[in-house]
Amino acid sequence: MATLHQISSQNIECPICLTFFNQPKLLACSHTFCKDCLQRIFQTQPRQQTITCPVCRKKTPLPSGDVSKLQTNVPLSSLVDEVKTKSPTCSVCEMDEKLPAVFYCQDCEKNMCKSCEKTHCIWKPFSTHSIVAISEVISGKVPLRKRRNCKKHPNDDGNCFCTGCREYICCTCGVLEHLQKGHRLEEAAIHEEKLIQNIKELRERVKSKKATVENHVEVIKTQRNEITNMLRKLNDDIDKTYKEYMQLLSDRREALKCQVKRWSVKFKTELQIMEDENRRKISYMNAMEELVTNGMKVPLEKDALFAHDTLCENLKIFLGRDIPDGQSQGGVAERVQKISFRKHVKVNELRLGELKVYTPSVKADVELRRKDSMNCVTRAPDGKMAVGSSSGGMHLYSRNGELQQTVLKDVAIIESGFLSDGRGVVRGRKNKIILYTSKWKKLDVTFETISYDEGGYGGFTVDRDDNIYVGYRKPKKIQVFTPQGGKAIREIMCDSYSPQQIISFRTSWKLMIKNPSAVVCLDGKGKMENVLKKEGMAAWPAVCRDDSVIVAWVKHGEGLVSIDRYTRDLEHVRNVVTTFKITKPKERNWYYLQEFESGEIAFCTPDRLYIFHAT
Repeated sequence: MATLHQISSQNIECPICLTFFNQPKLLACSHTFCKDCLQRIFQTQPRQQTITCPVCRKKTPLPSGDVSKLQTNVPLSSLVDEVKTKSPTCSVCEMDEKLPAVFYCQDCEKNMCKSCEKTHCIWKPFSTHSIVAISEVISGKVPLRKRRNCKKHPNDDGNCFCTGCREYICCTCGVLEHLQKGHRLEEAAIHEEKLIQNIKELRERVKSKKATVENHVEVIKTQRNEITNMLRKLNDDIDKTYKEYMQLLSDRREALKCQVKRWSVKFKTELQIMEDENRRKISYMNAMEELVTNGMKVPLEKDALFAHDTLCENLKIFLGRDIPDGQSQGGVAERVQKISFRKHVKVNELRLGELKVYTPSVKADVELRRKDSMNCVTRAPDGKMAVGSSSGGMHLYSRNGELQQTVLKDVAIIESGFLSDGRGVVRGRKNKIILYTSKWKKLDVTFETISYDEGGYGGFTVDRDDNIYVGYRKPKKIQVFTPQGGKAIREIMCDSYSPQQIISFRTSWKLMIKNPSAVVCLDGKGKMENVLKKEGMAAWPAVCRDDSVIVAWVKHGEGLVSIDRYTRDLEHVRNVVTTFKITKPKERNWYYLQEFESGEIAFCTPDRLYIFHAT
């Protein structure tokens, strides 16, 4: 019976967990790994639709995110099952009928029965050998120790390691073959020491990082408990106050309901009048149409012709009158939508609350540090809002409108974005793309963009996979780059629209383009899906945390802004801000809209930053 070491040479061990394959799965590159090992690797690649092979780094599509749907390596799975079901026998006993092997010596590479294992342990030269239970090796609890043997000369130790071929070799192969090819050699022991040291350093970093994250978890738990206690107290206070004033507040409640009832009668009556009037118009048109149509039955003359002419003239006059459009007919519902109930409970005041018509309120109205130079607004990873200035500087504001920090003071910022790891990306003058660390240290990465003379400026964004989109107005196209720089990996042609602003979605590969007066929604390949626009208004869109869309409709000449919320397919949901008056910019008609991570909405003009309450 072969030893476990001989069995392991049949390549039935996973390169990741170093134990026998368990549910082996094939990647597109033909490399095989355990299903659980691949699942753990996929979990380290968030928001990906592919899985990267750890050996050759080729990608395998995994759109459903289910590793179990990958093809099973059936021959290899059968071989592993065969090895596990065979009962290994002792390779030390000299008797004809071998006893079942229970132990395995990692140093001698021998299977041993119980008796041989006891004898083996008594011998002093073998006292330091590593003895493991065969059952633990087969179950995967203990990996087999590999010996450094030269593949070309199996009887020779692999005392050298070729960094180019990434394999252990003997000294003869190193001198006669690998050095002749210009390969770099290391002592095997030194290579293993470096490898072990690197693993130790990574483990220490993991330990430190885990401790930090665990502290964050504890803080979250503490806050959750505090919030629970505070909310419980609020509920208790509400219940207590309600019980004390229940009877008195009941009268106020009835008064408010009566007010709502009066409004209900008023608005329904108004709508009924509209409906009755429209139905009368329909009845009139039906009757007149029928009378006029009678003229088609026989030739008309004398009184019949005079009567027909009169009827036709009356119908023409009616048809020439203005008929209210659908939007004005729906104005009643819009007026009702603006009515809200605001509670008001104070000791010694018998008021449950009041009904008020909603008017938009602004949380902050901030004058920007540099006038008429705002060029972009980007949501920063730490929850702040980054306002980029073409005259130099990136200003970071809190959700309360406080200026927290100014970075890149001498850098002209045309557009900006952030990668998922916190690195910043800036589009500077002449379309130069600059990559910064999370501490705003410039990185040595070059992007081969189109010059300003040929392309002009355009939109800019970073998508969910950290791809960088750079738009150009003159050729009407978008280039897509990876954070590694170099040439664009693909281009999107914008034949019927100009990419003034580009916005990416969080949970899909869709893009949204701000055209001069419209919002254009594109699929992952750049094909136009939906268009949204309003007559006489400029559109300035943004994508929210939940992938819904908000659009600021601006009447620049009047200095009025309305903000509406839409689905990601640009279907209207509701009005957020209605005709808010802003300080009209003196020079440029350029605006930006963004949503804070906490839900507040930021609307920025060339001179001011407005922050509306979270909705």
